[in-house]
Amino acid sequence: MTGRSGAKRSDWHDGGERVSVERHYYISSLDRRTKGKRLAEYIRGHWSVENNLHWQLDVSFREDERRIRKGHGAENFSRLCRMALNMLKNETSQKTGIAIKRQNCGWDNDYLLKALTA
Repeated sequence: MTGRSGAKRSDWHDGGERVSVERHYYISSLDRRTKGKRLAEYIRGHWSVENNLHWQLDVSFREDERRIRKGHGAENFSRLCRMALNMLKNETSQKTGIAIKRQNCGWDNDYLLKALTA
């Protein structure tokens, strides 16, 4: 039988004079008997994937430098970049990084087609 379990994490930050507290609440469909240590491993694993994705988007697509502010433009462009990142990761004929693969797509239409259909 599956139950519901949750976890709370508190972080203390000493930024000079004032101490601030961050609380993170997690809801899970895991059995309520799941140990806190195991739940923490799941949470860390999820954030590891998220952090790696953000790093890749920032390094290869310079996502943090983007200045799209109107309407849904920022969210739409972010989705396009994630799709492009997935396509470039699936293209395995070149053993180069994502940034180089992007450049090659701009320079070589045949390679662009290969990356789009990989």
